[in-house]
Amino acid sequence: MAALTVQQKLAILSDAAKYDASCASSGSEKRNSLKSKGIGSTEGSGICHAYAPDGRCISLLKILLTNFCIYDCIYCVNRSSSNVARARFSVEEVVTLTMDFYKRNYIEGLFLSSGIIRNSDHTMEEMVAVARKLRLEHGFNGYIHLKTIPDASPLLIEEAGLFADRLSINIELPTDLSLQALAPEKDARDIRRSMGHLRAKIEAHRGEAKDRAKPKRFSPAGQSTQMIVGADGASDDAILGRSENLYGNYQLKRVYYSAFSPIPDSSSRLPLLKPPLMREHRLYQADWLMRFYGFERREIVAGGEAGMLDLAVDPKLAWALKHRERFPVDVNRADRELLLRVPGLGTKAVKRILSTRRHRRLTLGDVAKLCQSVEKVRPFLVASDWSPGHSTDRENLRFDFVPRDTTPRQLALF
Repeated sequence: MAALTVQQKLAILSDAAKYDASCASSGSEKRNSLKSKGIGSTEGSGICHAYAPDGRCISLLKILLTNFCIYDCIYCVNRSSSNVARARFSVEEVVTLTMDFYKRNYIEGLFLSSGIIRNSDHTMEEMVAVARKLRLEHGFNGYIHLKTIPDASPLLIEEAGLFADRLSINIELPTDLSLQALAPEKDARDIRRSMGHLRAKIEAHRGEAKDRAKPKRFSPAGQSTQMIVGADGASDDAILGRSENLYGNYQLKRVYYSAFSPIPDSSSRLPLLKPPLMREHRLYQADWLMRFYGFERREIVAGGEAGMLDLAVDPKLAWALKHRERFPVDVNRADRELLLRVPGLGTKAVKRILSTRRHRRLTLGDVAKLCQSVEKVRPFLVASDWSPGHSTDRENLRFDFVPRDTTPRQLALF
């Protein structure tokens, strides 16, 4: 078999990486090549965005070091028993690609993950070597996100944190039982142990404001994790409960939800279930409500049925439709917490409302200038020139937001 070119490897390994949820460079330290030696920065100016095959706008070189893997996780397209094209980058090839793309202004940084080759330590050593070479040999100041391997040596993960802006350790599935059934070679205790160790290292390197000598930078953008949604029978309530636990115990910056979409092949041992991408979207919205809007998990889930979120409308609207007694809300008198519960009002809109109403009373037209959708806000709000009357209590109010002939459907990934 002829050796693959770098371009052929890139085609295979960038496509294989699309199942890894990544993040932009938000939350990291600001580094600028104009103020320090080196190339690149973590700031967003001058970035030429690229588009992934599924339409997402990205500005990272997002690749796997390799999609060879010794593990046979049933939900993973790159599992050892899967019949997919395989490729493997060398450390130098990843470094060269990153620098070339950065100099051409195609990307703002690198997102690097990998299948497990030989063993966890060997794979982690190669990933760390990429980040080390970029930082020390090429003076690369751009963003680096490394997907670390839970059962790799703690010393290797610690070294990774000295070069990467963000580290992530995948929790994989919503429950330990699911992980044991679908990925028996992985241990949930190892994953949690590694996440706890990483949290401790991040906190140790953060230091105190009064410290004269600042500690070395260590994963300044924190840690995140990824959870596969739909590969098991976990409800949305169970998924959000797991996320709640992860945020509390490990101080995560983000939990990423990834909709499971099996690719049919002769080796698959899973039923061909296709949970909608809309479910993934609703989980992100629910996660956001818990983190920034003051909603509790039980409130959000109660907007749907049987522990599942309503796929037809967003979680905040679903909650509002089931709690009509709380509305309409007076935009000129309600406190911040109540305004945040109004469908269609985001945190920025609420902040502007609170600021503006100190000087004058707000009309519905004023609110329309501050929010994205006045049609969503209208039934739940009272302004100086507007009252919804009894329309908030209309039995068919839901149909104003969900056309009668439209039902949620699975979108095709391919």
